[in-house]
Amino acid sequence: MEQKMLKVIIKGETVLYPQGTPYARIVKDYEGTTDAPVILVMEDGKLRELHKTLERDCTVEFVTTKDSIGHKTYKRSACLILLKAIYDVAGQDSIDKVVIHYSVGSGYYFTMEGSTVLCQEFLDRVKDRMHQIVEADIPIVKRSVSTDEAISLFHKHHMYDKEKLFYYRRVSAVNLYSIENFEDYFYGFMADRTGCIPYFDLVLYEEGFVLLLPSRSEPEKVPEFQPREKIFHVQKESQEWGDKLDISTVGELNDKITRGEFQNILLIQEALQEAKISDLASQIANAGNKKFVMIAGPSSSGKTTFSHRLSIQLAAHGMKPHPIAVDNYFVNRDKTPLDEFGEKNFECLEAIDVEQFNKDMLALLEGKRVELPVYNFKTGMREYKGDFLQLGKEDILVIEGIHGLNDKLSYALPRESKFKIYISALTQLNIDEHNRIPTTDGRLIRRIVRDARTRGTSAKETIARWPSVRRGEEQNIFPFQEEADAMFNSALIYELACLKVYAEPLLFGIGKDEPEYLEAKRLLKFFDYFVAVPSEDIPRNSLLREFIGGSCFNV
Repeated sequence: MEQKMLKVIIKGETVLYPQGTPYARIVKDYEGTTDAPVILVMEDGKLRELHKTLERDCTVEFVTTKDSIGHKTYKRSACLILLKAIYDVAGQDSIDKVVIHYSVGSGYYFTMEGSTVLCQEFLDRVKDRMHQIVEADIPIVKRSVSTDEAISLFHKHHMYDKEKLFYYRRVSAVNLYSIENFEDYFYGFMADRTGCIPYFDLVLYEEGFVLLLPSRSEPEKVPEFQPREKIFHVQKESQEWGDKLDISTVGELNDKITRGEFQNILLIQEALQEAKISDLASQIANAGNKKFVMIAGPSSSGKTTFSHRLSIQLAAHGMKPHPIAVDNYFVNRDKTPLDEFGEKNFECLEAIDVEQFNKDMLALLEGKRVELPVYNFKTGMREYKGDFLQLGKEDILVIEGIHGLNDKLSYALPRESKFKIYISALTQLNIDEHNRIPTTDGRLIRRIVRDARTRGTSAKETIARWPSVRRGEEQNIFPFQEEADAMFNSALIYELACLKVYAEPLLFGIGKDEPEYLEAKRLLKFFDYFVAVPSEDIPRNSLLREFIGGSCFNV
């Protein structure tokens, strides 16, 4: 029988392919026409893995490793190859568990449990095995099994975190991925063959090792290992507290919630954060020479609530705190610089009147009386309304803004007069031992909920703006985080189970024909892992109240 020919629109041109042609075959025909390797395709706006076949007339777009979804697919596939290599080298009986934790440098931090000793020689053997798997260009096979079958399979392979996770899933089927005899579950799409993942490295670090991977901007190059020690130890501390609570994965959190232990988790987490804030206030008070507490962190890290709570603790330590938002020093809107897309760039340092800020802060440090500005976000103008301030011996300024850690913002102030704090929501939960929750996902969800409540912004608009927000963070915040005197993790171990109730209706409001639908669908699938909890018992001073509402602070 003659094969049916289908019309496929690629890069604006219509080409003919036989029905049943794998997308990998189509991609091969266009090799060298994209600025990075193609790892997935979009068929009429729907993501497809390359082993899938062409079944109807359609428009096909290429997803490369420079695209966000493609880059995540590359990293996910590299993790599968790593796990296969570890079990090949060590043997199934020598490994109890391999756990992915959090980002370190350009890669992921892993730890191992079992009788195998983690050392350089073992890591070299694993790396060699990974290269062998890549060079063999083995198909990454996807199959769908019933949820009950998946649970039995995970139990058999001692993957108890996954077994627990799927106990709470309502879906009837689970997609599993395999390379030869090694099979696992991953949250998200995969490359179709191991040969698509040639760039990686392994480095021993702390009690584990780091799988180094390319960045989105340079997807065919593995950058040098540049650990950020301070942020790593904050993440590690949060993970250890999660372990003490017996909550390191979503399945374990769900267990606690369904056993009626949510109230206890909530109280412990809030107490831990309050103790941390009190400790920071104590450090500042004991230093004796600090006049400026500079607080910076990425979007939706809870900077405003944190600055209020820190101010209360500073007052409890005998100081007189005064909050100042750097945003009040924005230049008038008609003077705001433009970004590379011709849009007003409110996140660059040049959007701030740095000279006036330094003039005012230096005058306050010298004991002078200063009138502070208020920025009118409706008119886009800086205004003065008689807000005068003069610092006494116990007075201290709590300054919050994205450039707080950058000394170019406060160039005129003596370094010894500043205490710098970096705050971020560093999610301590994993989905399971091999699937992490990116900290950016937690912050994006917080922002979707907050912006809908306080600004009337739709989830669609928030998701559309997120790449621009992330670019601003990469340029203006992350390069300075290691310069902080202290770091604070604002993530609460229970928060995603609570945010689910608020975020899901907003995400369901994004239509299938919208460009943001794919991201909304991904986040909705992510929320399926969680058992939801109500927010009534969350304290009014909780950082989470900044996003869900009901805070006792003006946030």
